[in-house]
Amino acid sequence: MNIFRKKTGGRIDPSRLPRHIAVVMDGNGRWAKRRGLPRTVGHGAGAENFRAVATHCKEIGVEYLTVYAFSTENWKRPVDEVETIMELLEKYLHEAIGKMEKDRVKMKFFGDTTVLSEKLRRLIAETEEISARFEGVQVNICLNYGGRDEILRAAAQYAKDYAAGQTEPLTEKRFSNYLFSAGIPDPDLVIRPSGEYRLSNFLLWQTAYSEFYFTDILWPDFSPRELDRAISVFQKRDRRYGGV
Repeated sequence: MNIFRKKTGGRIDPSRLPRHIAVVMDGNGRWAKRRGLPRTVGHGAGAENFRAVATHCKEIGVEYLTVYAFSTENWKRPVDEVETIMELLEKYLHEAIGKMEKDRVKMKFFGDTTVLSEKLRRLIAETEEISARFEGVQVNICLNYGGRDEILRAAAQYAKDYAAGQTEPLTEKRFSNYLFSAGIPDPDLVIRPSGEYRLSNFLLWQTAYSEFYFTDILWPDFSPRELDRAISVFQKRDRRYGGV
């Protein structure tokens, strides 16, 4: 408890932590532009901040952290920016693999990874294979991910199974098992930095009853202290799930 207070400054209640936090890591390009720097520099700063926030989640006891790293729409960005994002991801995975035994962080990837480079696919497979035996915090990285695409893929797979003779009734629980997030609880708290007030095709199915926290702070400046502030706001919410 004393360690928890030291980490959070006593700002949040350890008994009421969100089990699953999801974050749209937005504002990297604008962060760089405001400093007269290339947008690619902002993505590097955002990647470093991701490490800090993920580490903080682990230290305070959050079970799941899901981050929106690259959407199905992000391919429309300039080629050099896309290449930088992919290079940063490769660098992060190389470093993560080297430290996984010590950090004990479980990692999964949501999205269509088949279009990524062979090198990146190998790193993803190795990361998931190593981390499969770990317990503790799980970091889910949404890469080439889109919420609508995920739902369409799930529906298509269910239709295929149905045609093959698996005719169990389609329920919400059954449908959820076809999603990338199968077996993972829905996010309790969704955080959107950068002053935008939209989901941007992020976890459309899973966020039906999530609480939302919006802030003008750009992602590279969204510190662990800001995360504690978001959790503190979440802990004041009355979650009724349609009840009274």
